[in-house]
Amino acid sequence: MLLRAPLTAVWLALLLSCGSETKPNGSKNKKPKQVVPAIECDVRAGKINLPEFIAKCPSDCKQTKSQVYGTGVFASISSICNAAIHSGVITNSGGKVIVRKMAGQNIYKGSNSHGLRSLSLPKWRESFVVSVGKPKKGVIYPSSLDYIPSRPTYSKTGQKETKAPVVTTVMPATAPEPTRTTTPPPTTATTTPPPTTTTTLPPTTTTTTAKPRAAVHKARDTGLRRPEAVGSPTIRRQPVPGHHSGTAFNRVVQMVPAERNQQQQQNNPTLARRDRPPTSFARPDWYPGARRPTDVSQAAPDSGYTWSEAETAPEMTAPQSTDPEPQDTTHSRVGPVDSWKPEVNPFDSGFSVREQDSLPRADPEPVTQGDPNCKVDIAWLMDGSWSIGKRRFKIQKDFLAEVAQVINVGMAGPMMGVIQYGDDPVTEFSLKAYTNSRELKPAIDKITQKGGMSNVGKALSYINKHYFSDANGNRGGAPNVAVVLVDGWPTDKVEEASRQARESGINIFFVTIEGPDENEKQNVVEPNFVDKAVCRTNGFYSLPVSSWFALRKAVQPLVKRVCDTDRLVCSKTCLNANDIAFVIDGSSSVGTGNFRTVLQFVANITREFEISDTDTRVGAVQYTYEQRLEFAFGQHNNKADLLNAIKRINYWSGGTSTGAAITYAAEQLFSKSKPNKRKIMIVITDGRSYDDVRAPALAVHRQGVIAYSIGIAWAAQDELEYIATDPDKEHSYFVDEFDSLYKFVPKVVNNICQEFNSQPRN
Repeated sequence: MLLRAPLTAVWLALLLSCGSETKPNGSKNKKPKQVVPAIECDVRAGKINLPEFIAKCPSDCKQTKSQVYGTGVFASISSICNAAIHSGVITNSGGKVIVRKMAGQNIYKGSNSHGLRSLSLPKWRESFVVSVGKPKKGVIYPSSLDYIPSRPTYSKTGQKETKAPVVTTVMPATAPEPTRTTTPPPTTATTTPPPTTTTTLPPTTTTTTAKPRAAVHKARDTGLRRPEAVGSPTIRRQPVPGHHSGTAFNRVVQMVPAERNQQQQQNNPTLARRDRPPTSFARPDWYPGARRPTDVSQAAPDSGYTWSEAETAPEMTAPQSTDPEPQDTTHSRVGPVDSWKPEVNPFDSGFSVREQDSLPRADPEPVTQGDPNCKVDIAWLMDGSWSIGKRRFKIQKDFLAEVAQVINVGMAGPMMGVIQYGDDPVTEFSLKAYTNSRELKPAIDKITQKGGMSNVGKALSYINKHYFSDANGNRGGAPNVAVVLVDGWPTDKVEEASRQARESGINIFFVTIEGPDENEKQNVVEPNFVDKAVCRTNGFYSLPVSSWFALRKAVQPLVKRVCDTDRLVCSKTCLNANDIAFVIDGSSSVGTGNFRTVLQFVANITREFEISDTDTRVGAVQYTYEQRLEFAFGQHNNKADLLNAIKRINYWSGGTSTGAAITYAAEQLFSKSKPNKRKIMIVITDGRSYDDVRAPALAVHRQGVIAYSIGIAWAAQDELEYIATDPDKEHSYFVDEFDSLYKFVPKVVNNICQEFNSQPRN
C-alpha cells in the first residue's frame, strides 16, 4: 500500500503534463479567420496608414467617378476600389482587394481599362499596387484600418475661438507672442481649456490678446503664429461700448459677416499663405521647383466668394500631404484687409448692437452670371520675365483687368484664370477662383512680377497637363482657350508643347507685343514660332501689337475672337467631335451568340469616345431585309446610358440587304447630323449583300460621311472595298471569325484620330 501511493501520484502528474501539452497543439491546428474591413468607393490609399492591407470594396464604384492616377502602379491619391477595377482585380460589383504601398514614381501614365479611364500625373510621393484579395497561406492582415486623421478644424462659438480637443498646437520658437507674457491669476485657466469649460479671461488679458491678431488674422487658421511684420497693413482697435473689445476689433479687421468668418475658420488650416479662404484643392506636391515668395498657387486673393459645401465634392479635392508644409515666414504675404464702402459702418458685422438698429444697410450689388454667348474657359499666360520691366508689367495687368470687365465673367459665361510664366509657370489663380468681373480686378492688381526667362513652351506644357482639370474649375462643356502674352519672343521652343496642347483641345491665341524686327529675327530661338503654336495659321489666332502703349486697342478684337466659339476649332478633338452611326448586320447567318460579340465590339469602340450632346454622339441601325433604327444621335447623351442601350439591342434574324441599310442610315441618322460634327459610318456584316452596295455607298461618301467596313467570315471583299472610304486599306477590315473582332477596336479608333489630327491648319 505504501508503494502504490507514490506510483499513483507519479501517473497523475504524467497525465496532467500530457494534457497541458496537447491543448496548445490542438489550438494551433485552428486557422485564425481573416476579417476583411469594408471601405467606401472614394477611399484613397494615402488615407490609410498601413504599408499593406486587405479591404472589401462595395459595388457600383465606377459610378462615383472617384479618380485614379496611373496604370498598374497608382499614385496614392487614387481611389483604391476604382484602381482595382481599372487593374481587373475586381469588377464593378465589388470584392476583396489587397493593397501594397511602394515608393513614389516620377510619372504615372493614364489609360483606358475595364471601362474606366485613369489620369496621368507627372509625380507623386507615394504609390500602391493592388492584387486579388486572397491572402497567402499563413498571412493575416489587420482586421481594421488605421486612417490618417483629418486636419484640425476650428469653430467659433459666441465670442470665443475654440479648437477641437484632439489637436495640439505647437508655438514656433521664432514666433513668440509678446502679449502672452501677462501672467493671469492662478485660478483662471488661460492655456488649452478643455472643450466643456467656459473660460472668462480678465480684462487686462483680453486687451493684450486682441492686438497680435491684427498682423496674423489672415494666417491664424494654420495653428501657427508669427511676430507682427513691419509695414504690414493693420487697423487699430477701437473699443465698442457694451462689447468685448477683442471681438469688436476682429470685426473691424475682417469686415465680413459672421457666417463667412465661420466658413473661413472651417477651411483647410494648412495653407499658411493666402489672402482668401482656400478653394477645394491644394497646391500639388508634384509642382517642380521651389515655391516662389508670392506664389499662392491655387489660392487667390480674398474676393468675398467662398465655394459652397456642395461644390467641394470629394473627387474634386486634391489630397493633402500628411507632412506639414514648411512655412516661409520671410516671404509670406499678408494680404490687405478687405475694403469697405465709406457709407458702411465698419462695426456692422452681424452682431446685435442697439446703436446699429437705426443704421442703413447698403444693398449688395447684383452679380451677373456672365455672358452666355461667350461660355469659354480661358487661361491667360502673363509674361513675367525680367525683359518686360515693371512699367510694362503694370500695363499688362491693366490690359487683363480691362479684358475681364469687357468679357463679362460669370458661371453661365466665360471663366478666367491666370498663369504667370518666367523660368517656370506659376498659377496665380484658377478658373473657378472668381465668378464675376468685379472680383477679378483686385485679384489681378495683387499679382507681382516673378522674373526669369520667357519660357513659353514650358508654360504651354504646364497648362496642358495640369491647369485645365476638374479641380481647377474646367467645366468640360466649355471650350478651353489659352491666351499667351509675349514680350518680343519666347526663350524656348513652343512647337511640340503647342501641338500636344492643341491635340488636347486647347485653343491657343498669341498676342505678341513688340515682336522681333528683321535684324532681331536671328536671335529668335524658333523662327515663325506663332504659326507653329496656334490652331490655324490664317491670322485668327495671332494678334501682333506694335507697342505696349497700343495694347489697350487690342482688348475688343481679342474678346471678339475668344468668344467666337464656332471658330474655336481646337476645342474639337478626335474623341469629342463625331456623329458615329453603327450599321449592324442582324441576318440569320450571324446567330445569337455572335450577335452579342458584335454588340461587345460596338460597345468597346464607343467607350473610347467622349459622349454627350455637345461631344461625340452615337446612333445604331440593325438590318436584315428590312431596317430598324435602334437609337438616334443624341438619344443617349451619357456613356453609361449609351452602353446600356447597346446591350439591350435584340437580335433580329433574316436576310442581308446592306445597300438598303446604308441608305436608311443616311436618311434616319446623317440627315440630322450637326454641321460641326465629323460624320462616321461603321458597317459590320458577315456575308454578301442581296442588293447593290455601290450606289448607296457612293451617295454617303458625297455627303461627307467617312465609311468603315468590317467584314467577318463570308463577307465579300469587293463589297467591303466599295463601302469603305478611300484609301480602302485604312477603312476596310476583315476577320475570319467573330471572336477576333476585338483586335480592330484600337485600329479603328486610332485611324479616326489620325485622320482628324492630319487636317491642314490653315
